[in-house]
Amino acid sequence: MNAPAQTHRPTLLERAKLWARAIKRDVLALWIAARDPRVPWYAKALAMAAAAYALSPLDLIPDFVPVLGYLDDLLIVPLGILLVVALIPAALMAEFRAQAATLAAKPRSTTAAVVVVLIWIAAAALAGWWLWRLFAA
Repeated sequence: MNAPAQTHRPTLLERAKLWARAIKRDVLALWIAARDPRVPWYAKALAMAAAAYALSPLDLIPDFVPVLGYLDDLLIVPLGILLVVALIPAALMAEFRAQAATLAAKPRSTTAAVVVVLIWIAAAALAGWWLWRLFAA
């Protein structure tokens, strides 16, 4: 008699790995969407922001801060992705996901890297100016 087929239930770690791969694919898909002329401008702006934040080595809360350091990576990035995916037509998003799945390397754009660094420098300068005015007065 044949034994019943065993179905493999993925472990929590396997599910987490699949989820992380899907997030990585969607970040790349949003990067592609932000450059596509068929995507509405507001979705492009949010897609650029979500992809830049996800790909940026800088976080709002540094990762070395216990618990909170990874909280922004676990909440902000997926919520940003979900918001942008909801703003992009489903057929276009499926196309972008397919393109993202076929790309072997991460997007390499020195222009985007420069923009991200300049935004962080500007934010730091603004915070420094604000603190200087606050304590100088």
